[in-house]
Amino acid sequence: MNIARRILEKIGHQLSIYLTKPRSGPAQLATSDPELLAKCLRPGDVLLIDSNSRVGAVIKYLTQSGWSHAALYLGPEKTLSGPGEEAKVLLEADVIEGVRLVPLSDYVHKHTRICRPIGLSAVAIDQILDYAMERLGHSYDLKNIFDLARYFVLPTPVPAKWRRSLLAFGSGDPTRAICSSLIAQAFHSVRYPILPNIRYQKSMDRNGQIFCKQILKIRHHSLFVPGDFDVSPYFQIIKPQIEAGFDPEELDWESSG
Repeated sequence: MNIARRILEKIGHQLSIYLTKPRSGPAQLATSDPELLAKCLRPGDVLLIDSNSRVGAVIKYLTQSGWSHAALYLGPEKTLSGPGEEAKVLLEADVIEGVRLVPLSDYVHKHTRICRPIGLSAVAIDQILDYAMERLGHSYDLKNIFDLARYFVLPTPVPAKWRRSLLAFGSGDPTRAICSSLIAQAFHSVRYPILPNIRYQKSMDRNGQIFCKQILKIRHHSLFVPGDFDVSPYFQIIKPQIEAGFDPEELDWESSG
């Protein structure tokens, strides 16, 4: 590694520490009970997290979304935890540590949302998880860190129509990752759509009837952000309280004085 590269790595590390520190002010409280959240998750689910860190604020500004981070739920069968250790059931790309496994307890007290892919077979989900796990140990993209720091330190107003293009972060190095891009690549590996580009092609059936057929084209993974899994028409939003059986008639309300 040359001297210039070492200097950039050192600066990038210091920026990472700065960006991951929480901002002042109140954070969004968790809306799901930790026990219900744990029971509700299935392998292949994408867990979105609302972070109150500095880097989270930049991502939410550029994406105009309440979600700043995404993690892939592996389930207990895919964990690498030792005896007596809390199961590390989530795979994520951390700004400081890169692609790693973490326990669910890291996020149960934060505002989260479960996004579940619909229609995938158990084999396809297993392939997605294996693809993501093969990236364990990859570094977070250094260029992404500098981009995020620029928008935090110099918060120049950005027109909404340009924000997504500005999120095409990264150096293109396959050994470096960004949270939502990594997860998007994993789903694309089995040709599962998230927010594809769609064009319509006129075709004719055997009876001579003309119809329009949708042709999907996968968007580049660097353009995906955490909120895309929330708005994708192919992912179902799962709410643990409702899944557990919500009955408004059983609620106990405090009497008004």
